[in-house]
Amino acid sequence: MKRSYTYIWPTVIGLALAIGIFIGGKLHFKDSQNKLFSKNSKKEKLNRLIDYIDYEYVDEINTDSIVDVTVNNILEKLDPHSVYIPKSEMEKVAESMKGDFVGIGVNFYMYRDTISIIRTIENGPSYRKGLKQGDRILMADGDTLFGSGIPNDLVIKKLKGEKGSPVDLQVYRKNGNKLFNVTVNRDVVPIKSVEAYCMLTDDMGYIKVNRFAESTYKEFKNALRKLEAKGAKKLTLDLRDNPGGYLGIAEQMADEFLSDGKMILYTKNKRGRIDKVFATNKGHFENKPVYVLINEKSASASEIIAGSLQDNDIGTIVGRRSFGKGLVQREMDLGDGSAVRLTVSRYYTPTGRSIQKSYENGNRDYYQKFMDRYHNGELLSVDSIKVADSLKFKTPKGKVVYGGGGIIPDVFVPIGSNESEAIEAMSLGYIPRFVFTYLDDHRAYYEQFDRDDFIENYKVDDILFESFIKYASNRIRLDFYAFEDKLKRYLKAALAEQLFDANAHAQIKSGADDMIQKVLELDQEKIARSQLVKSKIKVLD
Repeated sequence: MKRSYTYIWPTVIGLALAIGIFIGGKLHFKDSQNKLFSKNSKKEKLNRLIDYIDYEYVDEINTDSIVDVTVNNILEKLDPHSVYIPKSEMEKVAESMKGDFVGIGVNFYMYRDTISIIRTIENGPSYRKGLKQGDRILMADGDTLFGSGIPNDLVIKKLKGEKGSPVDLQVYRKNGNKLFNVTVNRDVVPIKSVEAYCMLTDDMGYIKVNRFAESTYKEFKNALRKLEAKGAKKLTLDLRDNPGGYLGIAEQMADEFLSDGKMILYTKNKRGRIDKVFATNKGHFENKPVYVLINEKSASASEIIAGSLQDNDIGTIVGRRSFGKGLVQREMDLGDGSAVRLTVSRYYTPTGRSIQKSYENGNRDYYQKFMDRYHNGELLSVDSIKVADSLKFKTPKGKVVYGGGGIIPDVFVPIGSNESEAIEAMSLGYIPRFVFTYLDDHRAYYEQFDRDDFIENYKVDDILFESFIKYASNRIRLDFYAFEDKLKRYLKAALAEQLFDANAHAQIKSGADDMIQKVLELDQEKIARSQLVKSKIKVLD
């Protein structure tokens, strides 16, 4: 089966932002392999040069590294999203996009140079063997896994392996001061791309998707079914910070919201061939209110969903202008375990928009323009977004939309203050690590709470808050007391995630999320308008 995917090349932006590289399917050329890879002078020149260096150069040279550099230099001359994947990275990349790997099924920190379990994967290998939060894994098959200087790669290598293979672990449990041995049989462990789902109101569901991997559509459908069983008749789909993935998965998800025959997108290659993709009658959430959250780090497959819904006048796109990637790559094996992802076509939204940013001035300029968004006011005001009239398009209902440089949302939500962004960064780093440390000494106290009781009734007290200030003040400058309510909510969310699951975290944190609060505000306005219309009709009757 031919498969396409979209991808974002990593770049560090703002607070250590890394936009991931994502995998795609096999390339199917029309030309035969013999014709495609037939000899010519350009290829012969490169081959001869490598041979000369191998056999004649005065010093010993690793020509493999030269080839890698050469391939990268060639691809850099094409576009920002055609990339080379070395053999050493292929397994990790493939696992990420497949959506699972074989291991023992734990989330962990290296805490004080020791593997410390944050959570076991429910019904996973370690869960079934009774390992718990806070347990320390000291040894695996007789090899020491604690102490300074142990590479993270070595730790992962010891815990991963073939499905069904056993690994003998030595574990220390602080609660009870126990040291024990246990044999865990490795099994398939999911890498979730549906990060969280929960109910925001009695009838509004919420799903957070962090990438488009092989398993994403199945995860999405499962989450949607569970939310509908709880009463969800509306949905908030969170694609913020989602850098993309498989094109086909994005098409399947868009189909859930679009009625039969509506165009999702079309692609066009160098030969002018156009392939159109239309929605089917399989959509499960058609004709229901949907809000899609995007930001400046939402790219490719995320933009396909946002663009297809926007161009079909379906739902409401909320947030900030997306990244702006309208290129499609496919993966080709280079014969030695490495691969290249080559841009083979452009995609267009249903109105004919290409949302790809210009890269005519090279890759450095391409990414610099993205970074400039943080300085030119665009993230603070929709009026600062520069659009060209030549890239103006209209939806079937007459709404004006623009091509070039990303999807502009229907409803703009500015980025927070520097302090708010710092707090958001802490919620991803400092707060979870502090909470793990805190729970390590207070885990017994929290055993009295079940999930629902914790969400409804637990409150972060001043003692815990002051402990966090003491921990964080050495790491970041902030008027913590000015943001006390938000920080306490984030502390509670982090506690919920480590005690229960990511869904509890999302439900608690949503109360301090500006975009989610904007969605709830918009929804209430729609309800009020609907009731007003109904009352007027009743008066006329």
